[in-house]
Parts: sequence; C-alpha cells; structure tokens
Amino acid sequence: MYQTTSYLNSVSAGTALEIPTLVNVLIIDAVKANASDIHIEPWETSLVVRIRISGVLTELAHLPLDLGEKITGRVKVMSNLIGYITDLPQEGHAPASPDYGNVELRVSTFPTVRGEKIVIRIFDPANRSFDLASLGFDEETLHALLKLLARPSGLILLTGPTGSGKTTAIYASLCHLISKAGTAMSLSTVEDPVEFHLPMISQAQINPAKEFTYPIALRSLMRQDPEVIMIGEIRDPETAAIAVQAGLTGHLVISTTHSGSTAGVFARLLNMGIEPFLLASSVIGVLGLRLIRKNCAYCSEPYEPAPGLLSLLPEHLRETASFRRGGGCSECMHTGFGGRTAVTEMMVMDDVLRDAILQKLPSRSLQDVAIQRGMKTLWQLGLTRVAGGQAPLEEILRVIAADD
Repeated sequence: MYQTTSYLNSVSAGTALEIPTLVNVLIIDAVKANASDIHIEPWETSLVVRIRISGVLTELAHLPLDLGEKITGRVKVMSNLIGYITDLPQEGHAPASPDYGNVELRVSTFPTVRGEKIVIRIFDPANRSFDLASLGFDEETLHALLKLLARPSGLILLTGPTGSGKTTAIYASLCHLISKAGTAMSLSTVEDPVEFHLPMISQAQINPAKEFTYPIALRSLMRQDPEVIMIGEIRDPETAAIAVQAGLTGHLVISTTHSGSTAGVFARLLNMGIEPFLLASSVIGVLGLRLIRKNCAYCSEPYEPAPGLLSLLPEHLRETASFRRGGGCSECMHTGFGGRTAVTEMMVMDDVLRDAILQKLPSRSLQDVAIQRGMKTLWQLGLTRVAGGQAPLEEILRVIAADD
C-alpha cells in the first residue's frame, strides 16, 4: 500500500492533517514507484495526484480541492518560489532531503482556471545509471555509437520526443569518454537545466534572464579549449551554426534536437539556415531514441495479439515470434510492466548519405537511402523486442509508428 493511502486513512481516523507530511509521503511514494514526475492538478471535484511510471501517468490519490493552495504553498517553499504569485508560471529547484527520499526535485507551477497545477520532476541519483551498456541498446547500435565517440571531431545528434532517454544517453556517452581518457580530455557542457552533476566534466546552465544563452555560452566555451562539447538542445539557428562550426573545427560535439524522425533532423537544421555542405561535412551520426515498457519478469505470460495487429507484422514473424505480456501482479503494481528499455535507430553518415544531403532530398527519401545503407528502423528493432517476448506488440505500437 502507498504511504499516501496509509496517511490519509490515519487522518480519517482522527490524526491531524499536516501538509508538509502529506507532500513528503506523496514524493516518497513516487520515488518508491520509480516515477519520473508527479502531477498535482485541480480537477472539477478533487485535487488529483498522478505519477508518471515508465512514461505513463497513473493515479496516486484524489484529495479535497481545498488542500490545493496549501499544497502549492508548501511546494513553493521547498523550491524557493514566490508564494504570493499565483497567476504566472514559476520554475524552481528543491535540493535533496532525507524527508522525501534524498532525491532532487525540479518544480514547475502553472496557473489554470481552477488553481495552480504543479509538476515535479524527480531526479534520483540512486536510480540512475550512466553506463552505455545498461541502456538497452542493441549490439549493432552500441557498436556504431562507440565508434562515433572515438572520432576526434564531428557532430553527433540525438533525436526523439521528450522523455525518450536522450539526456541519459548523452550523459552515458560523456561518462564513457571520461572512463576511456581520464584526465587527458577536457569535456564541457551547456545545458538547460543541468539534470545531474557528472564527475570531471565542466557543466554550465544557461540563464536567459541574465542573457547567458546557448549562443553566448558556446562562443565563450570555444575559448576554453575543450575536446568534447555537449549542448543540451539545438533550438535556434545561432546555436545550430555554432554547433556545426565546432564540429568542423576539431571538436566532438554531442547534442539533441527535436524532429519527427531520425532523417528529419537534417530538414530541421536546413530550415534553421544551415547550408547543406556544412551539414554533410559536420554531422557524423544521428541516433533516434524511444523508450518502451518491458514485460514484468514475474507475471509475463504468453498471449495472442488481435488479428488486426498481427496483420502489421511480416509473415515470418507471425509464425516464429514468442508473444508475451504481463498479466499484472504485486511486483509491478498490476501494470504488467517492469522497467523500460531503449529502441534505437542509428544513422551513420557515409559518402552516399552525404551526397543525398547535398541534394536536399526530402526526409522520407533520405530515410530510404539510410535503410538501403543498412540502417535498422525503430519499427524493425521494436519488433525484435516483441519477437523475443520482451514487450507486447501493443506497447511497440503505442510508442513507434509502423513502417509502411
């Protein structure tokens, strides 16, 4: 049973309600469930608390609406936000405390017509591994990424939706470089925000309020003699231009950018005004990432997907796949899932792909060229997870669009 439920039951039995204790048990429950976020949101008749477990929101508690202002006030105190401002969004940070599981919290408040909504991002150092081998990459992708990281210069881009594991993959890549080179290599990052403090790496957090932006930080960083530069996100033409230039001038640059597909990264950068010949010369690889939920190891059982879903699979896979899904048990809180793993799409640049970029081929055509050059798609690698019984077919379809 969740501590929140136990605490609310004790309040119903006559124990005085203490808001700090209630907030603490909400966070502790989320930490124990390995949740990444807590949503506290006023609905029509209740204050709903939901936690995001393995990428999916799950209800934790329904509280009386009149507790909304008190809980919001407590969270604002914890994260050094301005308590009397209720009509503007705010963002803050709460340092780790033994009162709520020794995790760091990133807090965002947002005004709605029913009151303020709170979203708390949880950073649990005890539950975060930055080991590339443990991220669930298939062997071919991992080998290709390690070869790219061994290059002395160039631009490596990661793409995928929010929460797809891009930052974790980059941090693991940086830790791999440090483990190989030790003190002989200078690594620097520019992030928004810095999510975890990494050993032997100079990390900077941008602050637009003080005009410390990505472009300003990167221009200064170029004079700091780094071999490796990590940029949290390429989100504007100026940052893109500096990243490309750094990749051409002897630096290994690792960054992320949002795109609908792996090949779509190039269209996005072209739309930012980057010349095709610069992209073709600087980008050495693009890694598309998605996270899928794995079957619970305790209650995984054979099953048969619906005929309409089976029709999406190649015929040989329908006959040979070991379809499994979790039935739900106490170990997985009756979700049927236990943890997540990565599904990847690695596009390694070669002369043929560079020529395609120079010709400004559309993203779909560029994707086809990459597939002809040996790239396995997200859908193909997702199906290998299904065939091996690691995840149900429905989970792959929830996260990844089927190939035509």
